Amino acid sequence: MRAITGRFMALLVAVVVVALPFTGLMPPYWVTLFNYIGIASLVAIGLVLLTGVGGMTSFGQAAFVGVGAYTTSVLTVQMGFGPWVSLPLSLLATALGAVLLGAVTVRLSGHFLPLGTIAWGAAIFYLFGNLSALGAHDGMSGIPPLEVGGHALIDVRQYFVVVWLAVVLSVVAAQNLLRARTGRAVRALRRGAIAAEAFGVDVPAAKLKVFVLAAVLAGLAGWLYAHFQRSVAPGPFGLNAGIEYLLMAVVGGAGRVYGAIAGAAGITFLRDQVQDVLPLLVGSAGNYEIVVFGAVLVLALQIAPQGIWPIVFGPPPAVQLPRRKSGGVLGRREVPERGSALLEVDSITRTYGGLVAVNQVSFDVRAGEIVGLIGPNGAGKSTTFNLICGALAIDRGEIRLLGEAIAGSTPQRIAARGLGRTFQHADVVAEMSVLENVALGAHLRGEAGMLRAMLRLDRDEEARLLDEAMRQIRRVGLADVAERPAGTLALGQLRLVEVARVLCLDPVLVLMDEPAAGLRHGEKKALAALLRELRGEGVGVLLVEHDMDFVMSLADRLVVLDFGTKIAEGMPATVRRDRKVLDAYLGS
Repeated sequence: MRAITGRFMALLVAVVVVALPFTGLMPPYWVTLFNYIGIASLVAIGLVLLTGVGGMTSFGQAAFVGVGAYTTSVLTVQMGFGPWVSLPLSLLATALGAVLLGAVTVRLSGHFLPLGTIAWGAAIFYLFGNLSALGAHDGMSGIPPLEVGGHALIDVRQYFVVVWLAVVLSVVAAQNLLRARTGRAVRALRRGAIAAEAFGVDVPAAKLKVFVLAAVLAGLAGWLYAHFQRSVAPGPFGLNAGIEYLLMAVVGGAGRVYGAIAGAAGITFLRDQVQDVLPLLVGSAGNYEIVVFGAVLVLALQIAPQGIWPIVFGPPPAVQLPRRKSGGVLGRREVPERGSALLEVDSITRTYGGLVAVNQVSFDVRAGEIVGLIGPNGAGKSTTFNLICGALAIDRGEIRLLGEAIAGSTPQRIAARGLGRTFQHADVVAEMSVLENVALGAHLRGEAGMLRAMLRLDRDEEARLLDEAMRQIRRVGLADVAERPAGTLALGQLRLVEVARVLCLDPVLVLMDEPAAGLRHGEKKALAALLRELRGEGVGVLLVEHDMDFVMSLADRLVVLDFGTKIAEGMPATVRRDRKVLDAYLGS
């Protein structure tokens, strides 16, 4: 009911906004200003996806606006294409440019990423100003207006409908994307790539897709700008404009799609007023708005680091499990025969300079077996985990999963083979709900891509993924907090979120790095019961744990490491009497 009411209110607001210019209550100047706000909103929505959600800061989106604007200008003025025919071609040209630039840009990290966007943004800007075919610094004029049914949309009120229809459709598509499988993968990138990779997310591909999508939205804005302005010149597509667009996304709310519109409105209104008022106060003309924007950005980051949208409208609503008319559940992986070898680790070695972190370690894990990997701090347990999962490369040795060598494979391919893991320090996306975090574990069990998500053609698959996530949440006893943001949970609950997430992968082998850390006594008992249940289903478990009572009561076998070397292996009762183990770890 709440979802239906929300959609009705959104539709009502959209109808009122579209009708307002035709009531005579809004003068043409303000209609024109709102047209520019709508065009800027498209760029800001793309930046919300790219920067606020995907964690990739870009100062170069204005260059993509220019690509869309100049492409339609060339097609319509010089080649005689109609404006509507030029639309897909303009978006295609922008997408191709984004693919070429993004293939390099998205692999940058830290401060190199925004510096890279500044570099190619400036290069494209100067390219516009120096190509005689584009009119150089004088630009191009005579761009035809849009036409609908043979009627030219010259009236700013008519163009208002086109611009804001594009904004509404972009908002709907972006919201659909963020709620879907692909959107969860993109949202996980902001926290870091390690957990996303461990559950099969192709991180470079996900980054490139959102980079291209943000560029296409900017190209759409450029196409609208060219046919509204009826002329283009390099000025609006430079670095200053790129900074303004980023400021809109940040001020509105870097992770909120609607915040992009609020930010675009705020910055556009501010620029309009500053350009009129400041020269009167200062006594001379100049680009004073840049100084004001800098002050606004600093102030916004201090007062409202999450943007103005959350302050005005509060936190986002909880993610609800969608209802699904059709039945059916996700397919299950075939479980190997009980007792067969799942994981075979053969003499693996990993060094860091002169430090040998893992020294010729060998052991195996079989189907329906719990193996404990124990040892003092610094023994090499977590490093061994990362070598098995593909997060680190081995120097020597062999690792086989289900008989296939996986040394050198990516974490995504290893996850696809049925290996799931938890982390020593809980690695969840704090802003996402528990349900969404757990559903990330089922990423490889879905197929819908970005386009299907934006068009809501993935509803049945998405419902099955969330059903599976909810089933695993109930399994670990967190059903009452499923819709809460994961960042509000206690440490012990976060551990259980990770356990539920790894179970969503439908693994044949689970690697758990200190899953009992931070759990209370009752929670440990429930976790132990769950691990025994997995063992009964034929799943193998490799367990790193410092709680000896917990691991001794569960493990079928123990492997003991000390300074990266295996010093013992066997049944728990045998290992706990081993003199080497007593001296190195357990004590007398």
